[in-house]
Amino acid sequence: MGEILLELLPIFMAYFIGAISFSYIIGQRVAGIDIREHGSKNAGATNTLRVLGKGPAFFVLCLDAFKGIISVLLALTISSSEWIIVLAGLFAIIGHNWPVYYGFKGGKGVATAIGVMFTLAPIPFIITAIIGLIILFFTKYVSLSSLAGAALLPFIMYLYHATLPLLIGAILVTLFTFIRHRANIVRLWHGNENKLGQKK
Repeated sequence: MGEILLELLPIFMAYFIGAISFSYIIGQRVAGIDIREHGSKNAGATNTLRVLGKGPAFFVLCLDAFKGIISVLLALTISSSEWIIVLAGLFAIIGHNWPVYYGFKGGKGVATAIGVMFTLAPIPFIITAIIGLIILFFTKYVSLSSLAGAALLPFIMYLYHATLPLLIGAILVTLFTFIRHRANIVRLWHGNENKLGQKK
């Protein structure tokens, strides 16, 4: 029983690490606001950029990505199971999206997913990120670049002969991304999605 709990420990740790909302914390410290009540009302780096500016947004992006990185690295030090390591990364994203500390009202998990996938599969992630950045450069739609990158990730992982845990993890990251971007997909379809740098 103790061994099973030790194996599952990285997953629980990852959730509680992921549930730390740096956009909320920085919004409180910098402007005394709940970031979830301003702009797009999303607890993430893009909305922080819209509401608070480049500096706070940069810190949110880095810290949210770091949550994914540290969750995977901690799992690597505790468990030798690739399934547990991948699950730890996924639960860091789940924690960000549905954080217990903040009434389960979190962000969309893109930055945390960036940290997770960079740590788990650096080369496929870098290829996906480059494609996403190219789309962002030409369209200025952060949501579109995130969705396109997420959609391509499982295919690129498959081409690089990823193991089954990594491939399933990539598919779940894609599903999380599309679920959390439902409203963005509707706005993109109707042509009224905000572009990067555009005030809401």
